[in-house]
Parts: sequence; structure tokens; C-alpha cells
Amino acid sequence: MDIRDSFDFRTINQEEADEAAMVESICFPPNEACSPEHMKSRIEVAADLFLVAIDKETGRMAGFLNGIATDEHCFRDEFFTDAETHDPEGDSVMLLGLDVLPEYRRQGLARELVSSYCKREQARGRKRLVLTCLPDKIPMYIGFGFRDLGESASIWGGESWHEMEIVLNSDNTNSR
Repeated sequence: MDIRDSFDFRTINQEEADEAAMVESICFPPNEACSPEHMKSRIEVAADLFLVAIDKETGRMAGFLNGIATDEHCFRDEFFTDAETHDPEGDSVMLLGLDVLPEYRRQGLARELVSSYCKREQARGRKRLVLTCLPDKIPMYIGFGFRDLGESASIWGGESWHEMEIVLNSDNTNSR
């Protein structure tokens, strides 16, 4: 069965901010999770950079991928907390979270969220997606097509992160 048979993939609605914050609190430890307040402000300014997966059977948000656009090249921790860093015309998207509830993991949902997000942002003319991840997640993101850029300057949540990117549109390279 195709994963798209079980889930609707769409942009988040403003009224889903609390549900997204709840999903985030389940998927990330407290020192890393986006607060409900920051989630609401992020959705207010960049709802179009959220891609949610809604379980067709239950109507429940099973997961989402979200980010903000910028022309900056390197990831910085302020992207997590300051929605005003969002530039709708930015050519890069700084991914702020890939969330999949535990009961929906290992079914290909994260891979489909990333793949669909890449296609959508490539069609919008974005050049790249950037994220930070803990070292144990590097193989997963490489499997999704990201390239490890090495240790990030990020110290979000008191952790040591790796910065990763995927090129979507470039004058010198082919896209995925």
C-alpha cells in the first residue's frame, strides 16, 4: 500500500498550532522541543513552510516537517525561537523539525514528508534545505538525500549537532 493512501499531506492550518506543539513535545525532549508559543508564532508567519501528514482514518496529525525561509547560508539557533528571521523570499529553508509520532514510525512517513517537502520547495524555486541533527540521525538523513556538512555551530538544547543540506536547485548541480 502506498503511504499516500493512508495520509493527507497538506499545509498546516492556524488552528492546528496546539496539536503541532503537542506532537513536538512527544517527538523531542523538553530541552529541544519548540514551545507552544514559538510554534504559534512560527505558524503565523510561515504556515506555508509546514507540511503535515494527517491520518485519513482518525483525522489525527501523525507528523509534520517545518522550516523558515532565509537567504542565510548557515543554521543558527535563533531560527528556532525568532519567527521574524523568516524571509518569505529566501532561497534556503532552515528545517526546524521533522516530527513523526511513535506509533507512525518505521512506515516510511518521515521519508515521504521529506520527499514531498523537497519537491514542493524545489517547485517554489528554493535552492536548498538545511537542518541540524544529532549524530545518531545522520545515517537517516543521508538516506533521505542530505549531505553531512560536519559539526554545526548550533548548541540548541545544550547538544552538539551536525549541519546537513540537500540541494534542490543550483546552477552547478543537478537536483535530487
